[in-house]
Order: sequence, then C-alpha cells, then structure tokens
Amino acid sequence: MRRPTDLAAAAMMHASARFTVRYGEDLQFSGRDLPDPVRVRVPTRYGKVPVLVYGDLGRPAYVHLHGGAWLMRYPAMDDFWCRYLAAEAGVTVVNVDFRAGPYVTYPVAQHEAHDAAAWVAGQGAPVAVGGFSSGGGLAASVCLQARDQGTFVPTLQVLGVPALDVAASVPQGPSGMISSSLRDLVRRVYFPDPASRSEPYASPVLAEDLGGLPPAVVLTAELDALRHDGRRYVDLLRAAGVEVLHDETPGADHYFLSADLSRARQTMALVAEEVRRRAVPV
Repeated sequence: MRRPTDLAAAAMMHASARFTVRYGEDLQFSGRDLPDPVRVRVPTRYGKVPVLVYGDLGRPAYVHLHGGAWLMRYPAMDDFWCRYLAAEAGVTVVNVDFRAGPYVTYPVAQHEAHDAAAWVAGQGAPVAVGGFSSGGGLAASVCLQARDQGTFVPTLQVLGVPALDVAASVPQGPSGMISSSLRDLVRRVYFPDPASRSEPYASPVLAEDLGGLPPAVVLTAELDALRHDGRRYVDLLRAAGVEVLHDETPGADHYFLSADLSRARQTMALVAEEVRRRAVPV
C-alpha cells in the first residue's frame, strides 16, 4: 500500500535530486566542450516525454537511462556520462527523461524507456541501450521488451551496477549506499503491487528466457549490495548464449565510478570502446 508518509518521502527525493546528486562532478573526463543537448519530445504510449540529445539523430545512437531508484526524475545526473560517450564512442547519446515515482507506478518508466528507444531506432540508425542502477534495470527491461515485441534490435546493452531483482530484499548490513529501507520504499511507492515485482520487465533476472538478447556489458562493484543482481545476470545471459563482458570494480560501493578516478577512466574507456565497436553491427 502506498502510505502517505512514503509518498511524501518519495516526493522529496524526486524534487531534491538536482540539488543532492553530485557524483559525476569528478568524472568529466571528456566531452565538456560539446554543445548543450537539444531537448526533443518523443512519443510513447503515455504521451510525449522529453529526451536530451547529444549529437544528431539518424546517426548510431546510445540511449541512456539514468538511475535514482525509480523515484528521481533528473536525467542531468548523468550528463558527464552522456558527454563522455558522445565524445569517445562517436555516437549520438539520447538521455531519456522518463517519469518516475511517486507520480507514476510500474510499468510506466519501463514502457516509456522502451518507447523512447524504439523511436530513436526508428530514425534509421543502430541503437545501443544502457543505464546505471535502476536505469540499468530499465535498460535490461528495454532489451527484453524489444525482443518480445519485435520493435527493434539493440546492438548492445550496458548495465551499470544494475537493479535487476526488485522482488528480492536488499541484504541487511551495517552500511552501504543501497539499504534495505530504500528498497522497501521503492517497492511500496513504485512497485505497489507485490505480484508485479516478479514480472520480467520489473525484475529482468527472473525472466524465464534470456535467449536472443543483445550482447551485454555488465558493470558491478565489489561492495555494492546490488552486485549479486549483476553477477547472477551475467551467468544467466552466458547460459542463454548471450555474449557478455563483465567488469567489477574492486573495493567500490554503488557509486563505483567515484571510488577510484584512475579505475573509472579505465572502466569508462572500456564501455566507450564496446559502444563504438557495436555502433554498426556486422
């Protein structure tokens, strides 16, 4: 049940994200000189949603889905990442401003993310999909939806510290960036129907069939409470015959790129190379 206190807490997270999220400030390694992204409104089954476009549509593209526990609506939190990929991978990056809780519930964000990515693919160029945290879960969901509905074929999925199993509780622990209380809040606010949490578009790791999905880059962090989601998905994808590149940052929690800037440069370069290599599929 969506309790008033939960809705108030989620609304505060939603509204304050632009003032509280600062993890990308030290990660602006490339692309700072690029023009500001162009805001475009694209059609979805719920109406038009904005996307921020870094580059020109019609070129090979990377559709990005930001994190924020499905409760924050602030795509600019990953501006550093979008600029980096646009500059280093040579693709157009489309950062989707999908709606989030407490103002919508599952599956709105999942559907809007898919529909926006399908619209980008409809511009006539290859499209990769990726995201961080809840956005990584959205990216995995988009790939499942695209396969099931035959809407488009992503060239790559980039899943950064992804949240892939909202049916499970986060392991209890004395510390950590992702807490059991946050997971419980997310489930009560954005996934209020307990049965929906086990659906594959909500929890991709629970999908019965992962065959036919695009190649994946899965990024996990050694100390992250969500690392089990990523590791398990790697095993399941490989068992289904999907090509996977798995990279785990040692000694890092959920904000894995901020733990060691030298290591972050390596990780980001690895992803950019994979995005570039897959930009035009053979």
